[in-house]
Amino acid sequence: MQTGTVVYKNLINGRWVESTSGKVHPSINPADTRDIVGYVQMSVAGEVEAAVQSAKQAFASWRKLSGTARGEYLRKTADIMERRTAEIAETMTREMGKTLAEAIGETARGVAILRYYAGEGQRANGEVIPSADADALLFTSRVPLGVVGLINPWNFPVAIPIWKMAPALIYGNTVVMKAALETTVTAVKLVQCFLEAGIPAGVVNLVSGSGSLIGNILCEHPDVKAISFTGSNEVGKQIAMKALARGAKYQLEMGGKNPVIVTKHADLDMAAELTVSGSMKSSGQKCTATSRAIVVKDVYDEFRAKVIEKMKQIKTGNGLDNDTYMGPVASENQLKGVLAAIEKGVNEGATLVLGGKQLTEGEYAHGFYVEPTLFDDVDPSMYIAQEEIFGPVLALLKADSLEQALVIANDARYGLSASIFTNRLDEVMTYIHEMEAGMIRINGESSGVELQAPFGGMKESSSHSREQGRAAMEFFTAVKTVTIKA
Repeated sequence: MQTGTVVYKNLINGRWVESTSGKVHPSINPADTRDIVGYVQMSVAGEVEAAVQSAKQAFASWRKLSGTARGEYLRKTADIMERRTAEIAETMTREMGKTLAEAIGETARGVAILRYYAGEGQRANGEVIPSADADALLFTSRVPLGVVGLINPWNFPVAIPIWKMAPALIYGNTVVMKAALETTVTAVKLVQCFLEAGIPAGVVNLVSGSGSLIGNILCEHPDVKAISFTGSNEVGKQIAMKALARGAKYQLEMGGKNPVIVTKHADLDMAAELTVSGSMKSSGQKCTATSRAIVVKDVYDEFRAKVIEKMKQIKTGNGLDNDTYMGPVASENQLKGVLAAIEKGVNEGATLVLGGKQLTEGEYAHGFYVEPTLFDDVDPSMYIAQEEIFGPVLALLKADSLEQALVIANDARYGLSASIFTNRLDEVMTYIHEMEAGMIRINGESSGVELQAPFGGMKESSSHSREQGRAAMEFFTAVKTVTIKA
């Protein structure tokens, strides 16, 4: 067990500063609550205001730099972050609970995203349009918005902040970042890389503390031109209303209830392996995690047996241990929420096949551990088939055909990601046309997306905008149409 007594500060205008509140919050290791990773600031309104004004002042000069010059700061940050991968990944595992292998992979992804957007500074950001006037030149240009507020979740404390920050910065914006309280130490380590790369003061600011306090100020502040948020639907809707009320741009990525469909033409070994991985890695705490497996009745029993076999092999433990497959859930609140959802599943009549309990003995005594959990005999109307649980819980549902499986899969208010397992091209085409989700996969996990591809959902999973890849330019810039008359 490690114990940290370091107090981490806010970054405002290039300086590390303490909150005037005098209050700090302990960041606790969910694998062992006796381990304090560090203490973070509980900021007050004054610090948020200072961060916004710092970003506003820095915007005037940052926007004037060439895309190549801004990209060079991102490239340097990527190099520094790559050198500090071990430190950042270990901090992430201690703060959030995911395995060290997953944390290292996420940090590497953050490095790759920075390098991708470093190159964006040298790519086209507008288009020439034929004018009706033969003596005129008509073209568009993309221009930055100004100060952007970034409100980040705890489940991907490196990848998500980076895929918001990198495009915001390369397109000429300055940022005020609110990290999740559970993973603020990781956010500090991340921002340190930008500072070490020499990014100008005020371009990147980090304020930690209460999500409601900081988030409300950012959403209502007249100098914050846009808000990018990843988190719960409840909070996302509040952000949308506040931003809309003053005409600010907003981008929301929220919940998911992601299905996999397994047809009688599937490779069942692959389907079971990737369904378990998609539902149990990171303890199911991914917005793209597999939550429902909808299986055609012809192969239901065989698939179910394979899933049970694989789930029984899962090693739950501290994410820093090399043999751990699944770590704890991220916090006590998460633990309570997952256990409550499991109880609802049982009370509604689903069959609890595996797991369902908190692990409390021996090595688990001081952590927030939940057994890998599998439900059978799940009706599509049940809570566990409709609501996001954000924990290591998988629901099995039976369908008579692919057509019925698609009806069940689409019968949810979310539409983030989905997957199908089949070796039939006709089934693939039907699925592509009929599945109501922003990201769909064939013979792959429901979780994850490549960094150069758009990320986002349909229905209540998002604000219908997209993050990552070139799609990020749509949110972080405005279009200016220019006519030059000879």
